[in-house]
Amino acid sequence: MIDFIATFLLSIVAYLFLTAGNGEIAGLWSIFEVIAGIILSVIVALIARKVLFQKRSYRMLNPLRWVIFLIYFIGPFFWAMAKANIDVAYRVITGRINPGIVKISPGLKTDLGITLLADSITLTPGTLSVDIDEKNNDLYVHWINVTTLKPTIHHICANFPQWIRRIAE
Repeated sequence: MIDFIATFLLSIVAYLFLTAGNGEIAGLWSIFEVIAGIILSVIVALIARKVLFQKRSYRMLNPLRWVIFLIYFIGPFFWAMAKANIDVAYRVITGRINPGIVKISPGLKTDLGITLLADSITLTPGTLSVDIDEKNNDLYVHWINVTTLKPTIHHICANFPQWIRRIAE
């Protein structure tokens, strides 16, 4: 039950933060936005509680992990995204692409860690997470410019796994 309540509260806070505007409740939200937020947060809590709190581990309730997540998101992730945008633009203009699917082994142990890494890879232009080998936690990634037959983690996603390990494990 703690899983559900914590996930619900995180979801409703995120929803209210993202939808703040003009309304009759505290001058920020309309009653319909609050009701929609509660309904959506209940649905999210029912689905995502097992991902956030795998095996009854409440480590994601630690505020320090959320601070580390924000640092990762604002720092290394945005920097990698900016570089990838420039690289993809260059490849589109010049036509120099060598696409392919590669396998990487990030060494992450939790479902949340693998999910964060797969999402980070997919959000970065030029890469797309296409499959996860659940047995070994390996990721298959479509890469716009395959430069080596056996790429390392650093080739695909720089230092994302180290940051995600600090956040989720």
